[in-house]
Amino acid sequence: MEYKNLILEKQDSVAVITLNRPEKLNALNRDLQDEINAICEEMRWDDSVRAVVFTGAGRGFCSGADLTGGRRGEPQEPTRREMVDEYSWVGRLAKSVYGLDKPTIAAVNGVAAGAGMSISLACDVRVGCSKSRFKTVFIERNLSPDSGMTYFLPRIVGISRAFDLCMTSRNVEAEEAYRIGLLDRLVEDDKLLESAVELGRQFAFGPPIAVTMTKRALQRSLDSTFDDQLRYEIVAISHGRRAVHDAQESALSFRENRRPVFTGH
Repeated sequence: MEYKNLILEKQDSVAVITLNRPEKLNALNRDLQDEINAICEEMRWDDSVRAVVFTGAGRGFCSGADLTGGRRGEPQEPTRREMVDEYSWVGRLAKSVYGLDKPTIAAVNGVAAGAGMSISLACDVRVGCSKSRFKTVFIERNLSPDSGMTYFLPRIVGISRAFDLCMTSRNVEAEEAYRIGLLDRLVEDDKLLESAVELGRQFAFGPPIAVTMTKRALQRSLDSTFDDQLRYEIVAISHGRRAVHDAQESALSFRENRRPVFTGH
């Protein structure tokens, strides 16, 4: 698929997806929303990709929904599908990023606001620099949070901090973001993307099936009982064993004292 509002680059087994509307701080218009959904699906089925980095072109990561208008020529009346859609575009976007069952990293190169902040929270890890800034925004627009923010934010920073950030919509600069857990790594400005890609390579080194099942198990644990999670861990292990080569390679490389080469098979 050809993308007009984002850029896809591959560095070894790491895909770098750049939201590319810099003149709008990469605000989410309908076309960009659709392209993010599409590229997440493409990355899901691309076995050459083992980790995905999301970042933004220009000065911003993503400033949230584009309030200046929708897609040109878009009909005013909603389609039947839209009328029965339980998630709306914000829910579909959150599901696309969070449901991408490969390691995902947000390289937060500037402001991440509203739904753009939610996209970063939907990623497994966030890498930032001094230019990183978070802002929930929604309350300022007479809205309660959407795009998964009320799910992700309390689990990342805790319920009281999530309440603070949502109710005040204050700017959270890089140092505070790192201190409270919005950022997992804080690096030099000129090393941001390089550091995110290198982290992606570290994630991509592992056996792909085991990596996927580890991500699924961690996500499932957020809403699981202890006993249910113990049972799912056994299910996840059994899936990993389906990759016969990687199971054998793990043992063989250990015996031969060398770096393993995992294929996902």
